[in-house]
Amino acid sequence: MLRSFIIPKKTKINLSLSSKFLLFPLIASLVLIQNNIFAQDEAELFTAKNAIYAEVGGNSSLYALNYSRIFHQKGRLKISASAGFSMRYTKASEPIYPSFWSPSWSSEITAFLGKSRHHLEFGTGFLTSQNRDFIIDTNYQNNIREQVYWDQFLTGRIGYRYQKPDGGFFFRAGYTPVLVFYNSEGADYGAEFYPVRFGISAGISF
Repeated sequence: MLRSFIIPKKTKINLSLSSKFLLFPLIASLVLIQNNIFAQDEAELFTAKNAIYAEVGGNSSLYALNYSRIFHQKGRLKISASAGFSMRYTKASEPIYPSFWSPSWSSEITAFLGKSRHHLEFGTGFLTSQNRDFIIDTNYQNNIREQVYWDQFLTGRIGYRYQKPDGGFFFRAGYTPVLVFYNSEGADYGAEFYPVRFGISAGISF
């Protein structure tokens, strides 16, 4: 007789609601940036269109290494696309869970407005992350059945981006709410929305 039940092995990132207070300095920063964005000076042409950077939170969920390229610019408006990759390690929890590494792939399209190095950035991103459950099932060896699956994340972004037209230090910080779609047999919900999330990125443009 089949006896099985699901024991999920999953890491979920959900920031404390106290993080909402971080919205106030973010909004203040965006107001200052907006004053610079709509100044009458002509916007500089970006010759350094590429960037390599590390991200914590945001579109990466945990962390990721990313490559970004500006593929359109007209006046103060620039549009960029990025792709990232990361590996997450989950430590063993005997006797049920062995340790394992899980890959994640991310992509994002953002537009940013500014005449020089300070910009208001907004856009959307997508992340797919591998995860796994270990299911106690007497029909399998060691009474454990492993289910590997991929969760999907849709993120939004509004925030600050520092990038010089001729290259150099690259930085951005943003508010990044996320909608998660779970694909595990044992998921309590098919989808879940996390409104309080933030991300920080730093690297170099060239």
